[in-house]
Amino acid sequence: MFICQTCGKEFTLSQEILDRYPGWTPKQCMDCRNGSSTHPKTAGGGSKVTKPSPTKNRDMTTHEVLARFSDGPTTGVFTDGASEGNPGPGGWGAVLAVDNQMVAQDYGSEGHTTNNRMELRAMIAGLEMIPGETPTNVYTDSQLVVNIITKWAEGWKAKGWKKKSPGPIANLELVQEAYQLAREKPLANIQWIKAHSGNRWNEYADALATAYRREEF
Repeated sequence: MFICQTCGKEFTLSQEILDRYPGWTPKQCMDCRNGSSTHPKTAGGGSKVTKPSPTKNRDMTTHEVLARFSDGPTTGVFTDGASEGNPGPGGWGAVLAVDNQMVAQDYGSEGHTTNNRMELRAMIAGLEMIPGETPTNVYTDSQLVVNIITKWAEGWKAKGWKKKSPGPIANLELVQEAYQLAREKPLANIQWIKAHSGNRWNEYADALATAYRREEF
């Protein structure tokens, strides 16, 4: 039995999940992690309910995503990362779709990681899927990853991979790899897409990134 550090209620996880990550202590219940809890936030003492994403709330498989969602871009590379705790166990996923058909996909997980590392790892896998001279939109729901690759990395590299603010660049090896891949594929248009808003292939990438949590892919 665990205590959620967000809402304070007791919750449990299956022994199978706990056995995968020895020593890990989950900090949030599924409702809070999925954004479906009700918490007091209004000035008048009332409660504000956050509408959960159907993908997060149900932890949908890739097959369920394809059956449920049809909106959003139908061609491009879609990438996503996830983690339970920051750090904690996490996963990443990338899918190449052409005319609403899955052409290629890749996914993986790590036992102790962060969301930003998984987002970068997913972007690397997605960029690797693109044929060298093919114009391709590459979608990520991480604005941080978009800014790193398209705005900041060039300046960091010019300064010997240092940034203006004190401290090292987080996940530098992944930043360098993603930036180099983007330079090698100049026709890749890396852009942000809103998370969990019913865009079919973004939801699919999310399902890939969270596959490590499920018995069914």
